[in-house]
Amino acid sequence: MASLTAIAALLGSVAVAELSIGSATDGRPPVPTVRERVAVAPAAKARVVHVTGEDFKFDAPDVIPAGLTEFRFLNKGPSLHHMAIVKLGAGKTVDDLRASLANPGPPPAWMKTMGGPNASDPGLESNATLTLAPGNYALICFVDLGGPPHFAKGMVRPLRVVPAKVADSRPKADLTVTLVDYSFKLSSPIHPGTRTIRVHNAAAQDHEVQLVQLAPGKSLADLITWLGKMEGPPPGKALGGVADMAPGLTEYFTADFSSASKYALICFVPDAKDGKPHFAHGMAQQITVQ
Repeated sequence: MASLTAIAALLGSVAVAELSIGSATDGRPPVPTVRERVAVAPAAKARVVHVTGEDFKFDAPDVIPAGLTEFRFLNKGPSLHHMAIVKLGAGKTVDDLRASLANPGPPPAWMKTMGGPNASDPGLESNATLTLAPGNYALICFVDLGGPPHFAKGMVRPLRVVPAKVADSRPKADLTVTLVDYSFKLSSPIHPGTRTIRVHNAAAQDHEVQLVQLAPGKSLADLITWLGKMEGPPPGKALGGVADMAPGLTEYFTADFSSASKYALICFVPDAKDGKPHFAHGMAQQITVQ
């Protein structure tokens, strides 16, 4: 599941009221109070949940209402982080997740990858908007900088989603990026400015979208070559996207695009058959803003 192992080296509230920061630290899902069990939000917009990450922890709410949610993840650490979201099976806890991921082999069947804000450079904020059903989840960072992955250093946190009455209103997207084995299919060109992108995984296995702004004079070929050696400065910086998401899921992210820059979409998720990152199978695409 260390889907960002390679890019790690590359990158050296509710709608009307912001959710408060929780304090669960024992790995067990927090028990909601009576008032938390049924949360009501009159607005039809996505709730906004702010999360910060640093070495090596998340500051985030313990409990949020179900429904359409925009997560805004601020990387306050000195190194790369992202905020992947996984749904835990019935009766499973973050301690169970840690224990399972400590063993070699595929992730447990009771863990479902839900996406979430993908990696951005230190000091930058990334975002993702998705619908969460009631249940137990975990916020987790799979980044590996050549040592233990960040979740093994404590960067994993329980999140409980409780029932809520809400009329969801999906974001208005400027275009759709469809994930297939092994490419990104854009419904239209990306124009300069702030753009909201709908991401749908139509493939048979997990995929992600990592958005990289290429350095001046650099191309996707330079990025791929650099990933093979990881020597010298990286030829771009990460701007977010959508983290590892299971087949059939749809979510959204917003990013600023400059007409003076070139970008790349890339997937680092390990392949279900051979374990190679998906960009090694061709799932990487350069984008020219038009």
